[in-house]
Amino acid sequence: MELIGSSYKGETKNGRMDGKGKYTFPTDTKYEGEMKDGMFHGKGVLHFPNGSKYEATWEHGKAKQGSFTFADGLQYQKMDWDYCDGYDRRFYSERCNGLRPAGESQLTDLHPPRVIPDGCYDCGDGFYDPSARVVNSYTGRFLRNADDSEHEWIVRTCRKAWDEVVGTDPEKSVATVPEETSNTK
Repeated sequence: MELIGSSYKGETKNGRMDGKGKYTFPTDTKYEGEMKDGMFHGKGVLHFPNGSKYEATWEHGKAKQGSFTFADGLQYQKMDWDYCDGYDRRFYSERCNGLRPAGESQLTDLHPPRVIPDGCYDCGDGFYDPSARVVNSYTGRFLRNADDSEHEWIVRTCRKAWDEVVGTDPEKSVATVPEETSNTK
């Protein structure tokens, strides 16, 4: 475990995880619960570094039944899921606390949002540096290298550190049209 950066504290049997214990992955995700023969087995919770958690009943290392709760307290529901569904695009905190005044729109579920390092993207579990193709946690710890598919998705959909003006044509802007040809008075 030490070789890959994992750790375990808890009961053992024949040198394997067995009984109650805490297993920490190299990504700082933590499992706390029951083990059997070196695997998650019984009731246990995965705690993710961003604050979300997955509570489940495990059999031989596989989750058989569970529930996911996001860091902000929103509980995932497989049936009748009405959050972020195309008709209502508010963040969960906006649903709980109301919308911010005009001109103070929220960019993320956190307000104020995280400050993104120059040249990087906020991809939900950390910051992505497209030149290095690396995702680091919000505290700066290495999480993973992005493959081509993840790189394309992050660049296309995630919030970035720099502002980009879109939808304007400088040649047609009232600010750049000479006064004598401008239709504004």
